[in-house]
Amino acid sequence: MNVIESKIEKLQDPFGILTGDRYEIFLTLDLDEDDELFSENGVVLKLIYVIDENQSKIVQYDFTEKITDQYLDFALEEDEEIEIKQFCQQLVDRY
Repeated sequence: MNVIESKIEKLQDPFGILTGDRYEIFLTLDLDEDDELFSENGVVLKLIYVIDENQSKIVQYDFTEKITDQYLDFALEEDEEIEIKQFCQQLVDRY
């Protein structure tokens, strides 16, 4: 799984209810054809990444087809989640 395109946007909390900083991140993925997630339409990982005090985490994510925006019912494996979290932290650091 390789990220070929990324987009990040800081989410605003106009009411001040949520703690920490929240980011909406879209990652376009390059997948091998034999990967169960592979789609000819492309695959995007949409996620919410939170940094609160000295902790950061992915609080929500969904896979969708890039062209159709159709939901794909898959979950990240533990090692993939660690890799994506590190990538997200690098995006936030550059943001």
